[in-house]
Amino acid sequence: MSHNAPLSATPRRTRGTVLLGLAVLGLAGALFAIRRPLMMSAPRCVAGHWHGCYDTFNGVVLMTLVAVPFSVLIAWALASWRHARGATSTWAWRRSLAEVGMVHGTVPFLWLTMMPGLAPGVAPRRVSLVPLRDLVTMGAGGIIGNLLVFAALGFFAPVRFASLASVPRVLALGAGCSVLVEVAQYVLWLDRVSSVDDVLVNATGAVLAGLASRRWWRRRGQAPSDLARKPEPFPAR
Repeated sequence: MSHNAPLSATPRRTRGTVLLGLAVLGLAGALFAIRRPLMMSAPRCVAGHWHGCYDTFNGVVLMTLVAVPFSVLIAWALASWRHARGATSTWAWRRSLAEVGMVHGTVPFLWLTMMPGLAPGVAPRRVSLVPLRDLVTMGAGGIIGNLLVFAALGFFAPVRFASLASVPRVLALGAGCSVLVEVAQYVLWLDRVSSVDDVLVNATGAVLAGLASRRWWRRRGQAPSDLARKPEPFPAR
């Protein structure tokens, strides 16, 4: 009987607890820093008014935070369902969190990017195809926002899909989705600039987020640890 397993598992549990605590503290600090803008939009969101809630950055961020418990509940339900069907608990949670995380972390940013400008359908359509020309006018807030648009997709997609577990494919995924968004902005005449710099920054954000989750990527041909393996029968004597 080996006594090394419990000892080796203890540091992992301690590290996981520390990381979870740091994540909670970081989230609490971020919420404290933006508490005033969020509270400004809270009355409109609670009342169900479109203007001042769902068409503002503060309102969308507030609704995204409010929806976090519901997303966690959905992930728990999916993980429980997979575990009941024979998957290991670790794999079931990893796959379920990846699916829910992709949706929860991407849809709000897509909503923000598809919000119309001041004169939709009236102002002329604008396209910027010169790389790096618009980057200098984005500002720090614009660059950070564009980096986050497909960050959740880049982080969770290679965890969920083994076919996407490579840097070039994550880059192609982020760039392709960004191109679709820019084309939609142009076609729908939203009074927004369809810029190649948005594509470049969006794709960069997806790759950086993907690199952050690289240790959890699934590889093609790798023996999946997701299915619970049945114990082998004792050999006949």
